This record gives sequence, structure tokens and C-alpha cells, in this order.
Amino acid sequence: MVYVFKTSVKDKKQIKNLSRNLNKIKAIKKWNFDLEDCDNILRIVSDIDVSHTICKTLDALNYSCVELE
Repeated sequence: MVYVFKTSVKDKKQIKNLSRNLNKIKAIKKWNFDLEDCDNILRIVSDIDVSHTICKTLDALNYSCVELE
């Protein structure tokens, strides 16, 4: 499944800092950011629902994160 989140991540430096945390979440098969989108989209591919974990992780690092439906 693909999960889509609106985030406050603004640039590649922030993505690089987040990558360590996202790569630690074993349930994630693939992830990417679309900073050209006005919502700074984060897409996550996972077989299980990782929405809570993603939002909690970004929130702990002072980024906003809201799952889009």
C-alpha cells in the first residue's frame, strides 16, 4: 500500500536528516518526498499501516505530518 502525507519538510538537507529515521522503520519498503508539490508530500510504500509511526517520527523531529486520504 501507498501512504501519503502532507509535511513541513522544505529541502534536501532536511530529507537527509530524516532519512536515517525513516530507514530504521523496517515496515517501510520504499519512501520519497515530492518537494515540488505545495504540500511537500511524503509517500511511503508498506504492507502494513505505518501512518501513526510516520507521524510520530516526524513530530518528534519537529516536522508537521498529516496523512492525506
